[in-house]
Amino acid sequence: MKLRLWHGALLFPLCALASALAAQETLTLRQAIDRALGSNPQAAIAKADEQDAVAAARLARTQLIPQLAFTEDISRGDDPVYAFGSRLRQRQFTQADFALNALNRPQPLGNFSTRFSGQWQAFDSFRTQKQIRRADLFRQSAGSAAKAADQQIVLRVTAAYQQLLYAQRQVEVAHGELKAAEALEAQAADHVKAGLAVQSDLMAAQVNSAARRQESIAAEGAVELAWEELRAAMGAPDFAATPLKPIERHDFPEISLEDELATAARMRPDLTAVNQAQQAQVQAVGAAKASFGPRVGAYGNWEEDRGSLTTAGGNNWVAGVQISVDILPFARRSQMARETAAQQRIDAQVAQARQQIRLQVSQAHIQRRTAALQLETARAATAQAAESLRIVQNRYRAGLATITELLRAEDAGRQAQANYWGAVYGNAMAYAQLLFAQGTLTPDAAEELQ
Repeated sequence: MKLRLWHGALLFPLCALASALAAQETLTLRQAIDRALGSNPQAAIAKADEQDAVAAARLARTQLIPQLAFTEDISRGDDPVYAFGSRLRQRQFTQADFALNALNRPQPLGNFSTRFSGQWQAFDSFRTQKQIRRADLFRQSAGSAAKAADQQIVLRVTAAYQQLLYAQRQVEVAHGELKAAEALEAQAADHVKAGLAVQSDLMAAQVNSAARRQESIAAEGAVELAWEELRAAMGAPDFAATPLKPIERHDFPEISLEDELATAARMRPDLTAVNQAQQAQVQAVGAAKASFGPRVGAYGNWEEDRGSLTTAGGNNWVAGVQISVDILPFARRSQMARETAAQQRIDAQVAQARQQIRLQVSQAHIQRRTAALQLETARAATAQAAESLRIVQNRYRAGLATITELLRAEDAGRQAQANYWGAVYGNAMAYAQLLFAQGTLTPDAAEELQ
């Protein structure tokens, strides 16, 4: 029994350790994006703006609802008009109250008044309806702007994530180059001892090792900086570094520029937002025009007045319909001029946005095509540099090549490899920029870059 307990006590921490190691899963790009959309301050700001627009749309509809107010008023005084009117409303007026002295110098009188009053704007030349439509369009515009903000966050996280993958690959390359340099240094030392090389060859190998060691240190520092960029993009400054899937080459589909422009015109959320704002401003101009028209309103009032809280009193009511027209609408004309100017401004902003989006899509298309060609060239150059290095290494081992030729071949191979991974990173980012320019950089689309 004690043995079983001992085994159980040993097994529990081992299971806990295994669970902890299993919990440290690879951080995917989708997970980083979801984390950013949930905690990035930019996303919170866009969401607050959208909620504000939703509340404004609800507020605009309240103009169609009748207004009802309740008032409980307690007063006391000896003002002649107040005393006369209060007694009359309390239904307590007597013949003695007509005495001149009572009228001119009444005794202080208290009044407890309970009042319900209401009013309703029955018709205002459809001004309220246009304001409601305007608020609804602004709410839609805020929703589209929130989507645009989300895509900006997705692009920022994607860029930071890809930069981190590239930096980690650079560390692997730097460490590999450092091991190769150290091996070459040991080989040069053996050649010097055997009389197959001079001391300067060993010194050149040592200098090469020192340079590779510096590159390795710099690459490790670049990884730390890339992690900080990713944490900032995710809105998670305390996020612990976790393993990442190494960067890989991707072959993305080719799309014509005309199709990309058509997709951007249909899908760009910021363009949709400004178009909806333009439509909202049209409604604002219409509401300003409607304000010149007639307005019809209804009102009502019921009131009970008592001399005290416990005594009986009188009640009365008044109801009516009011028709009004502004004969000198100077203020309304100024408001109309302001709304018209705002319409002209939003029209120019829409035209500018369309031009800017066309330019962005064209630039992203060219950069995407250029990045794909650079990737193919870098891949071929890497293969050629690797074969050249293999030949020079064999010649050096056979004593047919100098260490200078070997170091030159290693530099060429190292540069080709760095160019290749840089091209892989550039190709992925060019495709992400193209998706963003088209307005299709969603979290699902970003998974293609993983």
